[in-house]
Amino acid sequence: MNMTLAEKILARASGRASVVPDEIVVAGVDLAMSHENADLARKSFLEIGVARVWDPSKIVIIFDHRVPAESEKTATTHKAIREFVAAQGIESFYDVGRGGICHQVLGENGHVRPGMVVVGTDSHMTTHGAFAAFSVGIGATEMAGVWTEGKLWFKVPSTVRILVEGEFLPWISAKDLILYIVGLVGADGADYRAVEFDGPAIRRLSIASRMVLTNLATEMGAKAAFTPVDETLLDYLRPRCAGQLERLAPDREARYERTIHLDAGAELREPQIACPHAVDQVKPLSLVGDVPVDQAVLGSCTNGRLEDLAAAAAVVAGRTVHPRTRFLVIPASQQIYREALRLGYLETLVAAGAMINPPGCGPCVGVHQGILAASETCVSSTNRNFLGRMGSKDSRVYLASPAVVAASAIAGKLAHPAAVVKEKEPCLIEV
Repeated sequence: MNMTLAEKILARASGRASVVPDEIVVAGVDLAMSHENADLARKSFLEIGVARVWDPSKIVIIFDHRVPAESEKTATTHKAIREFVAAQGIESFYDVGRGGICHQVLGENGHVRPGMVVVGTDSHMTTHGAFAAFSVGIGATEMAGVWTEGKLWFKVPSTVRILVEGEFLPWISAKDLILYIVGLVGADGADYRAVEFDGPAIRRLSIASRMVLTNLATEMGAKAAFTPVDETLLDYLRPRCAGQLERLAPDREARYERTIHLDAGAELREPQIACPHAVDQVKPLSLVGDVPVDQAVLGSCTNGRLEDLAAAAAVVAGRTVHPRTRFLVIPASQQIYREALRLGYLETLVAAGAMINPPGCGPCVGVHQGILAASETCVSSTNRNFLGRMGSKDSRVYLASPAVVAASAIAGKLAHPAAVVKEKEPCLIEV
């Protein structure tokens, strides 16, 4: 039977020849990830009464939401998880200063590969579809069950296919594309669907940019999301993953719920902005108006990778952050932090007036390292701009690409990078 990527992976993981949308299957889990909320899963696991987790080699725990600990309560949570990890023999544990944001750490350390079933106690687990894994977010109680039995039930999702052609114009990125798509289909446009991104424009993207697409697929309700398995992906994975990598692809006659065709060059004429307080409230930058910003944030599991830091450094090089604006930069992982140091990106950003935070989620989840006060406005490369997401319920968050965030930090208001980097000026940083 002809199947989509989601159907193929779930069929194999549940021991079936084929599956169809809306069918219920029980699938074996290849990898289970938790961050600080592993403590909730730990408590539920202990209540089940099983002495040992099903397979400690398939569990990854990463501290990223509150690092370093911002309170005694968080420090106590970290301590309890460290003790659980040691007792259970979980070797893939990334403590403070050893990893970074969970969705970056899993991929760059070779934990995820094509065809896997991956679950995690985080809503943006769809990110790992950039590695062709069926990767979904689950709750802490469900995770306790996975730790016990190594399997979980799923309803097979139908699949929406998004084919993108055309060439990206200058200053247009994967973040602009996915914001445009979320605005087009709406926050519920892919509820409990799998999404397959493909087409010539997608295949020209880096793995970092593909992760932006699969990450923000969550914001249109997707259960899982995928980008293609091609040489770009295989070249990324080979140094990280031992053994043969599967060239997984949907069948030619796979049945899709619908197919959306886009032309990146024709439809994305300028950067896209998600306006408060919903990710699908998307407008072209020129239609947003004059918006002063108090804080600009570059980072998160969406846009804290090396190419994002490079793009921001290219914009701010030789310039100074506006006096009214705080510019926070958060590399997605320790590996990225070190490489950005080596390449001089962080030096350029600091010289412009940016503050570099340690790798982690920080202000994205509104717990520390840059939360907003009442009446403040932030432009951010993160993935959510919900009411109160970054602090006060009287604050406002606009979502944008790394280049727009950096340009806005310099201008002190929402700004097009081209307005900051004048056409005839040399680019001081190689992107």
